[in-house]
Amino acid sequence: MAEESKRLPPHRRNLVWITFQWILQGFFGLWLQYQSRHKERLPARGGGVLISNHQSFLDPLLIGLPLKRPISFMARDSLFRIPLLGALMRHTYVIPISRRSASSTSFRAAIENIENGNMVCIFPEGTRTDDGAVQRFKPGFLALLKRTDTGIYPIGIAGAFRALPRGAYFLHPRAVRVVYGEPIPAETVKEYCERGAEKELLALTHERVIECQRQAENWLDPESQK
Repeated sequence: MAEESKRLPPHRRNLVWITFQWILQGFFGLWLQYQSRHKERLPARGGGVLISNHQSFLDPLLIGLPLKRPISFMARDSLFRIPLLGALMRHTYVIPISRRSASSTSFRAAIENIENGNMVCIFPEGTRTDDGAVQRFKPGFLALLKRTDTGIYPIGIAGAFRALPRGAYFLHPRAVRVVYGEPIPAETVKEYCERGAEKELLALTHERVIECQRQAENWLDPESQK
């Protein structure tokens, strides 16, 4: 039970994350001109599944930065072996997953988080984008939705792939925007799952994330809308 409880974040941020969040808000605000929009669309309480596009290793930080509740992210287990980063991830409730095989332990941890009223964030593309476009979604997260009574909260990130592209070792001073989209209610998710329309739900979620990413990109470059 002690090991299980370590994977379950409280409903409030701990001191480690609050301190780190405060530092990053200043640094990202200056270096990345970071801004976010519509964070109020996430509930103050209760479980949920956040679905986001994946642009860089910064994404979990960018998503959690303006929020006043902890989020459990699912990240590959190899990252936990990196000095400092691994320690930070353990203190910010990251759920390790293996890229070699499906981890029932990680799956159970995600379910427990949601059932205990916490939010879990997943990047269904599975890997970072090369050009900023939202890639095809892998359907694995649908199994999590079928096992929980929760809504989907789409998120779009723009600019992060320019700030920290694949293979980069340094953070470039590029503007980043994050848009939290209109949620897909738990009742809608349940209706799709009950009639066996998982492919339609996958397509709907993909469309919502693409729309959030498009809004974030247009926010970065208003001239592109003309």
